Amino acid sequence: MGNSMTTPDAISKQIAQDLLEIHAVFFRPDEPFTWASGIKSPVYCDNRLTLTAPKVRNDVEHALMETVRREYPEAEVLMGTSTAGIAHAAITGHLMGLPMGYVRSGQKDHGRQNQIEGKLEPGQKVVVIEDLISTGGSVIEVVEALREAGAEVLGIASIFTYGMKKGLDRLAAANVRNVSLTDFDTIAQAAADGGYIAPQDIARLLAFRNDPSDESWIKA
Repeated sequence: MGNSMTTPDAISKQIAQDLLEIHAVFFRPDEPFTWASGIKSPVYCDNRLTLTAPKVRNDVEHALMETVRREYPEAEVLMGTSTAGIAHAAITGHLMGLPMGYVRSGQKDHGRQNQIEGKLEPGQKVVVIEDLISTGGSVIEVVEALREAGAEVLGIASIFTYGMKKGLDRLAAANVRNVSLTDFDTIAQAAADGGYIAPQDIARLLAFRNDPSDESWIKA
C-alpha cells in the first residue's frame, strides 16, 4: 500500500487479505472458539499480530492515516484504546505528525490517578484509534472519558469491526461514529476467495454475525 492514497474499498480488501495471511483473523466454523462470555464463535481475531508483521503493520498504519485524513480532516490528537490501540495510535500519530495519548480502561490507583495519558486540552478535536469493535462497550467508555475531559471526539478509526447489531446500536445511541479499515463481511468473502474457508461457509459466518446467541449456524 505504501504512501499512495487508496479507495476505502481497496483498503478494506487489502487489510482483509493481510489479516488472513498472518492469522490475525482466523476462521474455524467447524471447531468454534468459545469467547469469555460463553458465546461460540467461528472466528478468532488478534490484531496485535499485525505489530510483529512489518509489511502488514505498514499497510495498517498507512491505512489508518489515510482514513483519519479522509474521514476526520480536523483531527488534532489521536487517542489509543488501552492496550491494543496504543501502538497503532503512536505509529499513526508519528506518520501524521500529530500528538497522541491513550485512555485507560479505568483510573490508575496510584500517582496522579490519570485515566487519560498524554496532554489533552479542553476543546481539542480527537480521533480514537481502536483495533477491534465487537459489542462496542469498551470503546464507548473511552469516548465518554474523553468527552468528560472536554475533548471533542470526532469519531473512531478502527482496524476491524464485526458489524454486530448490538455494537452498531450502542455506537448510534452514544452518538459515536466509527470507520473501520475492514469488516466481517469483507474478510469472510476474502477468506472464501483465498481458500481459507469453503464458499458455503460464508452464510454460516454471517448468520453468526447477525445473531451470535443463535448457534444454529454450527450445525449448518
